Formats: sequence, structure tokens, C-alpha cells
Amino acid sequence: MAIVNLKKREIECKIVYYGPGRCGKTTNLEYIYKSYKKQVRSEMVSINTDGDRTLFFDFLPMELGKMKGCEVRVHLYTVPGQVQYTSTRKLVLRGVDGIVFVADSLEVRREKNMLSLKDLHRNLKEYGLNILKIPLVMQYNKRDLAKEGIPLLPIKQMEKDLNRQLKVPSFPGSAVTGEGVGKSLQACLKLTLQHLKKELNWDQ
Repeated sequence: MAIVNLKKREIECKIVYYGPGRCGKTTNLEYIYKSYKKQVRSEMVSINTDGDRTLFFDFLPMELGKMKGCEVRVHLYTVPGQVQYTSTRKLVLRGVDGIVFVADSLEVRREKNMLSLKDLHRNLKEYGLNILKIPLVMQYNKRDLAKEGIPLLPIKQMEKDLNRQLKVPSFPGSAVTGEGVGKSLQACLKLTLQHLKKELNWDQ
């Protein structure tokens, strides 16, 4: 849940990038860190695990303006996607306000996407959160690889696999080129702030 500091006129919320190993969560955050320099408010911290990483930094979404006169500060996090880091993923999710689920468009990763979404559902449940109610967007990453002739899952198939019940905003993307990265983040920020206004009983 977001932290509201009326004395400092600040609202702090947490957005987590979730998804299977090597789907592009880290690349998303690295792209945001490089491309939105004016809005980055801290150094990017990287915690390395064996073959995977957890990243986080502070982000100030200036174009969203203020909320009840308070500056909105966002902590952006990734989780390690590999199966053995389930406890770390759960820990990173603590206090989450919004989620960008990064799905891997490679055909061979279809099952891993679905298992990761189930893992997210299970971890949220343990914190008393409902995946159908939390601000969530889908990013179908690595769409740029189609140009290289690499077999990708059709967007229609990914929607059916991952978004049939959730019906959340979804974006094709490429964390390498930046396609869809800003759109995914903006959509998640917008949903998160709308959700916070309801939670805090603050009118528009």
C-alpha cells in the first residue's frame, strides 16, 4: 500500500515488473532509467543472483502532476524470474501498488509465461491481494525478434493464454528498442493512481 506523507507532501507507491526468467524485465527498467533521466530520482540498485537480477530505483512521473497537492514518487522494481527465486519474488511484491507483467513472446516460452502468471496470483493471494483488483498491465515483449525470423507467439494467442480472464490493458513491446515500454509504464501508473484515489477516498 502506498505511503502518504502529508508533512512532506509526498505519496510513495511501488510498481513491480513481474514475469518469467529472461523475459525482459531488467531491460525494461534499464531502458526507463536511461530514457527518462529527468524523472529518475536515485541511482539504480542492482542485486545480482545467479544468472538473474533484481533492480530498483526511484521515479518521479512528472507528467501525471500532483495528487491533492502531493508529489507522487514511484519505486520501480523488478523480480528475479527464475523458478528458484520464488521467496525473493514474494518479498519484492510486499507493499506493491501496481504491476507490469512482462510476458516473453518467444514460442518456446509460452508455458513459462503461464506458470509465472500463476506464481504472481499465488504470491499476491498470500498478501491478501486479488490479481483481478490490483492495478495490472501486460507487456508482450520481444516483438522486434519477428524481423529476425524467430518464431513468436501471435498476440491473439498471448491474450488468450494470459489475459482472457484478467482483461487488463496490454501492449506489444520491445524493451531493447523501447517500443511499448513507456506505454506500459504510463498505463500502470495511471491505473495505480486511480486505485489509490479510491483507496484513500480522494476525489479526482
